[in-house]
Amino acid sequence: MTESTWQLLLDSLWPLIHGAITGTIPLALASFAIGLVLALGLALMRLSRRRWLSSIAQVYISIVRGTPLLVQLFVIFYGLPSLGVVIDPWPSAIIAFSINVGGYAAEVIRAAILSVPKGQWEAAYMIGMSHRRALTRIILPQAARVSVPPLSNTFISLVKDTSLASLILVTELFREAQQVAAFSQQFMALYLEAALLYWLICLVLSSGQGVLEKRLDRYVAH
Repeated sequence: MTESTWQLLLDSLWPLIHGAITGTIPLALASFAIGLVLALGLALMRLSRRRWLSSIAQVYISIVRGTPLLVQLFVIFYGLPSLGVVIDPWPSAIIAFSINVGGYAAEVIRAAILSVPKGQWEAAYMIGMSHRRALTRIILPQAARVSVPPLSNTFISLVKDTSLASLILVTELFREAQQVAAFSQQFMALYLEAALLYWLICLVLSSGQGVLEKRLDRYVAH
């Protein structure tokens, strides 16, 4: 690369980092938090003895996991206006990503709940706990520890998926790279710089995941 290209990369570094700090990370955190709440509800519905509740959750999960995230994003931002529902780019992105996370994380949480030995339920009932109290006090805390690794992977994937929000004009890391590249015509250099920043973010998150898993591992029965 030429000296001018290196200078461009240095000049564009802060705008890209700023896009990650103010766009990518907040978008991922908000979507993941909302998606987890949705996922927990779906997981409990899937485990419900009421067949209609379980069926609703199963259909939702099947649709989300069976359609591309990009299509889901476009349906919300570009499709809903045809029905008279107009949503701004940021809320559209959060809704789409939350819905997607909910569909994938629901199966993770359901599997984690099912992994808790049935004896834990029986012990809770023996000391007079109701089903709801046993679930919230005994089962879910154990399931949470088991679900940390797969949910962490889901979050890391979400951070990368937020780049799709640039297609609906949400200003985040990749959108900043697109704008600088369009102005400078240095597409390869800028896109590689954006890729490097995504990689570094994911490395940090993966390291944090490893530390968290080690701390929780001592509390999980093997």
